[in-house]
Amino acid sequence: MQALPMAITLGDPAGIGPEIIVKAFRDAPALTRGCFVAGDVATIRFASQQLGRAGRLALPVAVLDDVADVHAAPPQCIPVLQAIVPPEGVVVGEVGASAGRAAGEAVVWAARAALAGDIAAIVTAPLHKASLAAAGFGFPGHTELLQAEAAAHGGVPVAQMPVRMMLANDELRTVLVSIHMSLRQAIEAVTFDGVLATIRIAHGALHAALGRAPRIGVAGLNPHAGEGGLFGTEERDIIAPAVAAARGEGMDVHGPYAPDTVFMRARTTPARPGEFDVVIAMYHDQGLIPVKYLGVDKGVNVTLGLPLVRTSPDHGTAFDIAGRGVADASSLIEAICMARALAPRALRSA
Repeated sequence: MQALPMAITLGDPAGIGPEIIVKAFRDAPALTRGCFVAGDVATIRFASQQLGRAGRLALPVAVLDDVADVHAAPPQCIPVLQAIVPPEGVVVGEVGASAGRAAGEAVVWAARAALAGDIAAIVTAPLHKASLAAAGFGFPGHTELLQAEAAAHGGVPVAQMPVRMMLANDELRTVLVSIHMSLRQAIEAVTFDGVLATIRIAHGALHAALGRAPRIGVAGLNPHAGEGGLFGTEERDIIAPAVAAARGEGMDVHGPYAPDTVFMRARTTPARPGEFDVVIAMYHDQGLIPVKYLGVDKGVNVTLGLPLVRTSPDHGTAFDIAGRGVADASSLIEAICMARALAPRALRSA
């Protein structure tokens, strides 16, 4: 039985997505074997030709008629499935509805294919939130779009399909209680149910990935984790009770700890292993700043809680350098590697 293929979505064609996809197939041929691009043939072909004009190897595009055809694609090529209506009027480096529509439709196609069991995992190249909105998608990003598709597939309300974002590299993992919202809203989103659900989702996902119960550290919301209520009561009234409830369910979870030190304690380096396998962060920037500070070239975004595997590079569309051939594909390559590790075993041996 052949392994299920893995889809890499096009990303915003006005950004660096097509370029880093081409570079990933060029620079990591063994890792990308069994992968294909879900998107637009002309966009990927143009990106490869542009790199060729810059004196680098230009890989040919193998046009797929069906997902299963990826296994017959020759080596040293980029298998592409025309999964969307070809975009028109895309201007490289600029926000546009056509580009946003192409990026969003590629993700929708891949999500439905994964939910149907036709592909083993999804790696999403970066999209631009403003372009996605201009195209009429009512979601601020990948995570919410995938959550809505999974909920619709399962026939449940979106609220019954809780998902969380994990940012990871080889030194640190962090899972976020909330993601794309204002800081004021994020503080209000720190609830007992939200924190406990985040701990549960992180525990389940990492238990499966690590083959053992993960050691979970939980960050506080306030400076010094509230200093016993002096700087805020969320730790005492919300976060600590959620941690206690998770411990009562048998999870290896501790905290809340001061957010200015817990990430250092969790970081794994050649000199010392981290105290925790993952840190639960209370809001977007609290968790993402330490991971990104360690280097976006190794960072991977993983959506937890979905009935599918989805990873993504830990950076955006980089409109300022799009089309110049200088984008770094390292984070995308790491995302492909992570997807293989999280996907069904059949894919890992593809």
